[in-house]
Amino acid sequence: MGGNVFERFAAAATRGTGSTFAFIAAVAIIVVWLVTGPLFHFSDTWQLVINTGTTIVTFLMVFLIQRAQNKDALVLQIKLNELIAALQGASNRLIAAEDLTEEELKALEEHFEKLAEMAKSERRITESHSIEEAEARHEFKKRRRSDRQTS
Repeated sequence: MGGNVFERFAAAATRGTGSTFAFIAAVAIIVVWLVTGPLFHFSDTWQLVINTGTTIVTFLMVFLIQRAQNKDALVLQIKLNELIAALQGASNRLIAAEDLTEEELKALEEHFEKLAEMAKSERRITESHSIEEAEARHEFKKRRRSDRQTS
């Protein structure tokens, strides 16, 4: 239950701080602070007020923004995983790719570079394959060419 309250608060705070009204309010606070400078003789305390206020807001916003980004990234990963799982011929090894090691990701990148090279030689630009299909098709084409050359 407590998590649900925080969830609603964080969502509302994220929407609110990203609004036009929030930006106008922030500008208004700065303008009021600037206008009050002569009144307080541009004292150290006057400067400390804005420094402290902006530091606290920035500190809290970093965590709020990171939380929103983490949630958005998770939602995006779930949606992408669903698409990969649903597409016939898609490589299931890409589901939850965010959990792979850097070395595994590099190996996948190399596979996709090969796939891109193979795609360049396709007659139809809309032709699309999984890594496994592309490798099998490529090997088949090489064997056919080799067979033709030896006959």
